[in-house]
Amino acid sequence: MVVLDIAAPILMMYGLRETAAANVSLLNNFEIVATALIALLFFREKVSPRLWVAIGLVSAASILLSLEGSSASEAFRFSKGSLLVLGATVCWGLENSCTRQIAGKDPMEIVTVKGFGSGLGALCIALGIREPFPAAANIGLLLLLGFVAYGLSIYFYTYSQRIIGAARTSTYYAFAPFIGAFLSFVFLKEQLTGLYLAALALMIAGTVFTVADTLIHSHVHKHHHFLTHTHDGSTHTHEIVHSHEHNHYVTDSRNGHHHSCSELEKELGDSHR
Repeated sequence: MVVLDIAAPILMMYGLRETAAANVSLLNNFEIVATALIALLFFREKVSPRLWVAIGLVSAASILLSLEGSSASEAFRFSKGSLLVLGATVCWGLENSCTRQIAGKDPMEIVTVKGFGSGLGALCIALGIREPFPAAANIGLLLLLGFVAYGLSIYFYTYSQRIIGAARTSTYYAFAPFIGAFLSFVFLKEQLTGLYLAALALMIAGTVFTVADTLIHSHVHKHHHFLTHTHDGSTHTHEIVHSHEHNHYVTDSRNGHHHSCSELEKELGDSHR
């Protein structure tokens, strides 16, 4: 995990040098695709039809965001910066699968190991390739940015998994790229393009399918019904047991349902044949 946490931010920073911040923000949603495919290929997890639709939409949006050039000859050339960002999301996708195995541990321990491990590793790489050291006046701001954007982010994300569950935590996190894109237009004054708007529409649709797949659970519940009736001068109570498949949101714990008396009598008669 530490190696992946070293590689991903480096790829992201180099990608930011080469492409617009708004594009980078939306491309971060490719982490959804990377996480799902890695879980399928390496951990044999099931990918639902809803998630396959989300993968297709997010992938299409990522391709649009990765294209550069305005002329016909350049239309299908992929941006170097976008490819670097996609590489970062693949690293984070694999890291997500690894972190899932230790999500039950103390969030502070996870933040400490990942923070110091990836931070020291990245520092060694920077010194090895002779990256210029930041000005002394900027060190405090850089440490504050890392504390908020990296340290608190990991801590809150991991702690949220313990309180509200992994499904709901992932759902809320899926909206982060859209917040980043919005802030890039407000503070960096980046321009909206037709290609970006088309990618944005696809990315929103893909995120909606991801949210639906994350929050909706499909499973089978066994139900017990009691039918009381009188015949031949005596009263009898019969227990009828059957199962139903339910599709409901993880926040909805209501699994009850009702059957009419005639439905239960018919089922009771069928069971005695």
